[in-house]
Amino acid sequence: MNKKHHYASCLSFCAMSLFFSQITLAQNPLKEIVLTDLSFANNTGKNWQIVKEVQADLNRPNFLKTEKGTGVLINLFDERKPGKDLFFDFQHGDIDIELDYMLAKSSNSGIYLQGRYEVQLMDSWGITNYGSSDNGGVYERWDESKPQGQQGFEGYSPRQNVSRAPGLWQRLKISFQAPRFNTEGRKIQNARILLVELNGVRIQEDVELSGPTRGSIDSLENALGPLRLQGDHGAVAFKNIRYSRFDQPRPVLTDLKYSVYKGKFDEEPDYKKLKPEAEGVSTILSSGVSQLQNEFLIRYTGNLEISQAGEYSFNVGVPGGTGLMKIAGNTVVPLAEWKSTGKTTLQAGIVPFEVYYSKTVDWAKPALGLSIAGPGIREFLISDANISSNELIDPILINPATENMVLRSFTDLDGGKRVTHAINVGSIKQVHYTYDADNGMIVQLWRGGFLDATPMWHDRGDGSSVAAGSVHRFGNPSPQLQKLASLQLPWAADTTGSGFRARGYALNKEGIPTFRYKIYGADVSDMSTVIENGEGIHRTIETKNIVENLYVRLLSANFINELGNGRYLVDDHSYYLQIDDAKIVKPIIRDVGGKKELIVPVQKKVSYSIIF
Repeated sequence: MNKKHHYASCLSFCAMSLFFSQITLAQNPLKEIVLTDLSFANNTGKNWQIVKEVQADLNRPNFLKTEKGTGVLINLFDERKPGKDLFFDFQHGDIDIELDYMLAKSSNSGIYLQGRYEVQLMDSWGITNYGSSDNGGVYERWDESKPQGQQGFEGYSPRQNVSRAPGLWQRLKISFQAPRFNTEGRKIQNARILLVELNGVRIQEDVELSGPTRGSIDSLENALGPLRLQGDHGAVAFKNIRYSRFDQPRPVLTDLKYSVYKGKFDEEPDYKKLKPEAEGVSTILSSGVSQLQNEFLIRYTGNLEISQAGEYSFNVGVPGGTGLMKIAGNTVVPLAEWKSTGKTTLQAGIVPFEVYYSKTVDWAKPALGLSIAGPGIREFLISDANISSNELIDPILINPATENMVLRSFTDLDGGKRVTHAINVGSIKQVHYTYDADNGMIVQLWRGGFLDATPMWHDRGDGSSVAAGSVHRFGNPSPQLQKLASLQLPWAADTTGSGFRARGYALNKEGIPTFRYKIYGADVSDMSTVIENGEGIHRTIETKNIVENLYVRLLSANFINELGNGRYLVDDHSYYLQIDDAKIVKPIIRDVGGKKELIVPVQKKVSYSIIF
């Protein structure tokens, strides 16, 4: 098993992404698979069904409870009679896929690109020592002729395990580049999995596949193949399946000519009044035609050959200078510094184009990049790969290795809200949270890597850090405890009038903090620990000097499904909440301001778990 992360260069994707990572050109619209019946698939087995709702049992392997209806594709597993794989009714080469999937406890499945290259789907919940056979891994190739224990090779583990619990929906995105063949049918380029993103985290990038992985439909490789879902290993459900195929010929630059002018240019000049320092023809768009390092202008002219009519997007990268692009005399990418994008509708045929690059910043390395996206065409780099942004920095990542960690910083939430007294608590079990000391609230909880401290510690920094794993956010900060004279009153947005006073925190011998504060005259101690096997966190709020009508809000959500015995399923199968001693604490679900809230009266001790 090869657990090494693969970072080989890929001209069509990875080199481009280094410089253009902050700008995304318009791509093909994703086509959705309508899950009203199985007509989108070929020769499906009885194990595949269309249902309306699905729910797992955390204690029952390979079991999914269903509700009749439409919208969800499900594979029902029977170990006595394993089912068939599902093949979609189209062939694909380069493709982007997005979908949601739900695994039953102990389930095992997979997505086979072209029916040959597997991205693994596995119940890897809480696993810290993970490999290529775990959730989001690129499965091994296999050679039966090798000695026992050496038959598997070229498997790629995910960069981190951000898998969710059985019964929770997980979001997956895959970008795949098919193998390339010459006119004689000989393979000239291996297939590549350009990107795998699981639950919002990039876990695979530019993985080269020298051949089919284990379980392939055959040992051959082709330019096209079927999309395939594994159906004989475990219970799994899918919804929101969308894809975009990139099967059209790419635009081509022809008749390239260049002129290099010496001087500092802030705008496009009258070329008739200038004498070039150098001029000639080129086979590729590049900054390398200039021998000057600064204060020069390169002008390219030529033709752009378009095979497919439609809307095209263009991205010009010009580190340390300004640039623009024209097509048929019309400005498509406007003059801008460092990088700029634009789009236009083009007909099939040959159109004249022009690119302008003025280098003015002396410390920046000369570089010129142009990428294109269009109908049936994934964004690709049409210039050379010399597009280093001169801004790339090594990220400053913090991950607890042998001990738990506590780090204060600013934390930015959705909608631009900044938590100025954020305390990030990291666990060696790879489950972490951010505590807002101004409100006594956990504002976010995540699995995987701990913190990206680059915004805080690089250069001057801005004091903020970013969760480095798959995050659950719990809304804008507000007091965890609230005094309610009536259950119809809204929850307060701040601590005004509550007498709130933060009292800091104390660490136990394992480095786990207990936060302390005073509110409405009550003394509160708040401690969270990671559940065994990293399945979530267990939180205990202890209160002294309790006042009348004081409540703890455990969650605010769009949807709360009570499962019984103190367990709740939150929103669209996002996470579970389990209340200890639910019969004693008497939880209340109420509707306030268009939201569902789960609150309990404050007692000496309230304990609950967030399982995700």
